Amino acid sequence: MQTDLHLFAAAIFLPLAGSVVAGLGGRLFGDVLAKIITLSCMSVAALCGIVTLYANWSAGFPLHALPVLEWINAGGFHAEWVLRADTLSVTMTAMVLSVSLLVHCYSLGYMSHESMPTYRFFSYLSLFTFAMLMLVSSNDLIQLFFGWEGVGLASYLLIGYWYDKPSATAAAIKAFVVNRVADLFFLVGIGLIYVVFHSVQYEAIFAAIPEISGSHYHFLGHSWSTTEIIALLLFIGAMGKSAQLFLHTWLPDAMEGPTPVSALIHAATMVTAGIFLIARMSPLFDCAPSVQKLIVVIGATTCFFAATVGMVQPDIKRAIAYSTCSQLGYMFAAAGVGAYQMSVFHLTTHAFFKALLFLGAGSVIHAMHDEQNMFRMGGLWKKLPLTYVVMWIGSLALAGVFPFAGYWSKDAILESLWAANTSVGHYGWALGTITAFLTAFYSWRLLFLVFHGRPANEAARDAAHESPFSMALPLVLLATGATVAGVLLAPFYIGVHQEQFWNGAIVNGASNNIMEAFEHIPSFISLLPSIAGLCGIALAYVFYVHSPAIPAALARAMGPLYRFLLNKWYFDELYGFIFVRPYKAIAGILSKDVELGAAEGLPRDLAELTSDTAGQAARMQTGSVAIYAFTMLAGLVVLLTVALCA
Repeated sequence: MQTDLHLFAAAIFLPLAGSVVAGLGGRLFGDVLAKIITLSCMSVAALCGIVTLYANWSAGFPLHALPVLEWINAGGFHAEWVLRADTLSVTMTAMVLSVSLLVHCYSLGYMSHESMPTYRFFSYLSLFTFAMLMLVSSNDLIQLFFGWEGVGLASYLLIGYWYDKPSATAAAIKAFVVNRVADLFFLVGIGLIYVVFHSVQYEAIFAAIPEISGSHYHFLGHSWSTTEIIALLLFIGAMGKSAQLFLHTWLPDAMEGPTPVSALIHAATMVTAGIFLIARMSPLFDCAPSVQKLIVVIGATTCFFAATVGMVQPDIKRAIAYSTCSQLGYMFAAAGVGAYQMSVFHLTTHAFFKALLFLGAGSVIHAMHDEQNMFRMGGLWKKLPLTYVVMWIGSLALAGVFPFAGYWSKDAILESLWAANTSVGHYGWALGTITAFLTAFYSWRLLFLVFHGRPANEAARDAAHESPFSMALPLVLLATGATVAGVLLAPFYIGVHQEQFWNGAIVNGASNNIMEAFEHIPSFISLLPSIAGLCGIALAYVFYVHSPAIPAALARAMGPLYRFLLNKWYFDELYGFIFVRPYKAIAGILSKDVELGAAEGLPRDLAELTSDTAGQAARMQTGSVAIYAFTMLAGLVVLLTVALCA
């Protein structure tokens, strides 16, 4: 077992080694060697992660922890850097490394046309991977927060990689700022956990939850459950990282970075952190029923909102980005009814088909010389046959069509929402089923606009060519995962072996019987999402193949609704009015009146006063002996007068 733990440690730290060597030495030894180093480290790390997964799977996933070093020892607070190896950590590590390796490989071809050195890009990719691995292998909330902030930093660096592109730098800053807002709540939640539980270590927290669950805080004249407050703070932090409604605005703009970055963010790293947090803290969330209801409402509303926006987006990457936002909503809704296993199952299958869709879109963009507007494409299926096939596979998985991966995990989420048999559960099920229809519609809208119909630019279509081997191989491997991952993993993640598989890594509380109710779902409820998906595909065919004039006519006839969806429900404009404009106005006043008027003006005024005073003093020095003698005589007279009068 020690060998397995050392392999697990190697899987965690090898990406960091590759990032450091490539980042610090890339300028000296060049791009080629930097790529070889990062790809080699990632390959060995992925192999170690997969071997560790196999070994732990065979042994029944016992809980092990590998101490690395003493991290913090300040006063009464003590925290060690420990790698936690349980089912959740090991499976997440293997998934993150597998997808990241394929993204690294894909980047070799995709970034080959870059004029500037790319060693920095590959270093950032490996750093991003390491930060996510730190997060999923954490044994306490301090280490988790370290990885949490690490993925935030890496996302900022990668989204703004093209730093000479204003839209990319603006998107990077937006992602960083929005996540800082959510992270503040998360940090307060960690602080409150330490105050209440006197520890930030998972096992100590989970063991003390029964004692704490009945305690309350009195604030603003009300009594608040301690567990509810903590769960709410953690959930708000998760909302930011996983781009849930109200804190989602950074995710679509993240498309300004290179496409491999989009695939890594959306499939395996940053946006999955929120789901991981809730699954890891499942014993706590099971004791916060009010927060669980809020999670269902936010998750279900997010999945519907993002799907409606995705239906009208002209940009191929933004359409897929909104599908990520929507699928994350499904995961949160499942976690809200206590179906954490379904949530993590969908996270895993989603990693394969979402990475596949983004990298497939990158293949199209690469072939079309950086064109991203779907309405300027068309007729590409003969020029890009491999990309066409894998995009079909990814879309089938996303739409939840049997037997592809999304069918097993997304349908399980919808069934668990129905099985919850609560008002918020039925709300989540209804919106989720509608979203299944919308998801299929916008997925096939993308396929038909890009690969079918008359090309908008025949010259660009004729010049298009299939991607090189370094880009094609990851597409094929991801397509395989998107096809078989669901059927292979379902018995273990949510099926007959799930209790032995999770082995306490995810806990359903005593009052949480969702896994039992999940087994008794009416057949019609199970079939409805598939029916909705097939109807969405049929409608997309009618709109974009059979009668392509219909969408434009509908957009004209329903102008306000179309503009509402096209402008993403005007969230950016609303936030600009509420937050950005007042902030800029206050900043302008402070800059003009305080900074220029006081901070810079006061020293300037003092200097001018000193100069004027010196000038006046200088003018009193005339150099005339007679004036000096007269002044001295006058002073003597005044002095004698004062003395005599006294």
